[in-house]
Amino acid sequence: MKILLTGANGYIGTRLIPLLLEEKHEIVCMVRDKRRFVSASDLSDQVKVITGDLLDAESLNEIPTDIDAAYYLVHSMSSSETGFSDMEKASSENFSSAIRKTNCRQIIYLTGIANDEHLSKHLGSRLAVEEELKSSGKACTILRAAIIIGSGSASFEIIRDLTEKIPFMITPKWVETLCQPIGIRDVLSYLVGVLHHEKAFNQTFDIGGPDVLTYRQMLLGYAKERGLKRWIITVPVLTPRLSSLWLNMITPVPYSLARSLVDSMKNEVICKDNRIQEVVPIKCLSYAEALHLAFEKIDQNSIVSSWKDALNRGYLNSNFMDQIKVPQNGTLEYKVKMPFERKAEEVFENIWSIGGNRGWYFMDWLWHLRGFLDKMFGGVGTRRGRTSNTDLQAGDVLDFWRVLLADKKSKRLLLYAEMKVPGEAWLELKLVEFHGKAFLSQIATFRPKGLWGRMYWYAMWPFHIVLFKGMAREITTYKPDN
Repeated sequence: MKILLTGANGYIGTRLIPLLLEEKHEIVCMVRDKRRFVSASDLSDQVKVITGDLLDAESLNEIPTDIDAAYYLVHSMSSSETGFSDMEKASSENFSSAIRKTNCRQIIYLTGIANDEHLSKHLGSRLAVEEELKSSGKACTILRAAIIIGSGSASFEIIRDLTEKIPFMITPKWVETLCQPIGIRDVLSYLVGVLHHEKAFNQTFDIGGPDVLTYRQMLLGYAKERGLKRWIITVPVLTPRLSSLWLNMITPVPYSLARSLVDSMKNEVICKDNRIQEVVPIKCLSYAEALHLAFEKIDQNSIVSSWKDALNRGYLNSNFMDQIKVPQNGTLEYKVKMPFERKAEEVFENIWSIGGNRGWYFMDWLWHLRGFLDKMFGGVGTRRGRTSNTDLQAGDVLDFWRVLLADKKSKRLLLYAEMKVPGEAWLELKLVEFHGKAFLSQIATFRPKGLWGRMYWYAMWPFHIVLFKGMAREITTYKPDN
């Protein structure tokens, strides 16, 4: 069949592509920027990629009329607290309007379990999207999941950060809320299994694993899997706002995402029935099995996709790749040109491995201090790390940077800052040759916003002199077995 896949760059969409290709389907991937389309399995030549922004109705004219089914895998969870409901409403309305003009027979929507009477704003918004998609006149299949456990999933990363870093936790009362986690492998099996299955037309299914656990039990279950001793004390005084701030500081999630998660954690997310087994009869992984599988992927450096690769600043910021052309006017720069006599491949390997577990080579504590301060002011901080320790692609997260260009052939890496700064910042690392000698060229570019921006740059200047020179020197001399 011919399948339209929205959210093709997302955590779920990226993993769904190879499974649909295995079934011999023709896939049309809709993305907001073709420059960001990445298929980790190098399958981009086997799919058709079109440009479309669900917040711009006119941009959806590229959707082919001869599609047979469509996956709606778009969420605005990381957007601002006040705007995500309006954005999700507008997106689903525009999608429904566009899909009416096609031959599509089925819409498949992955959302959250919404069985409580008093839903959080986030889950309520997802419910409104369901209703809008049903109004399209096409047969809808709604899959409602609780938290998804898999390498790179937001839920897994939060549980991982909390349990690995804090041996003694004082937690809010939402840790006693019941949840029915499901492994990412099973979510994908259901998404593929309901496709063109007439018993799934116009049906809503809850999907979950075999275990019904409290969030406390999930944290302790993770600790058991990792051989860690952890203690959890629940107190009633941690408000949703305080809980969100705490989650924001301890884990990689931005405050807006933390607030959405905390607000939703007051709702029990457990399956009300098991009807999905009549359509897709699979045996789901237990929570422990899903954790074990996630760690296998991490240990093998084979994380296919990560929630962090979604744009931090929300659904509206879809044109960040335009920043690939570093401006020349109205900018301030700090340049370092460091000579080296080693093999260029060895030095570039150090560039390619920067950030994440490897760190920033010189005064790494200062980078983390900057990340902590960024978190304090509502930024992303450095806890996001990087999706893969061995690979980089355009659009990837790299601590508090976003990868704009990762070109092994020309030995160039270009990063764009997502930290809170009064302006815009770029960091370019590349290898150049001059008069027969090899150099590492490192250029920090800043486009200040007003007087405060310039004051910020000059206040940071002494740190730049020490930090960037030291980093360039260490990149050219560092050996992994040091």
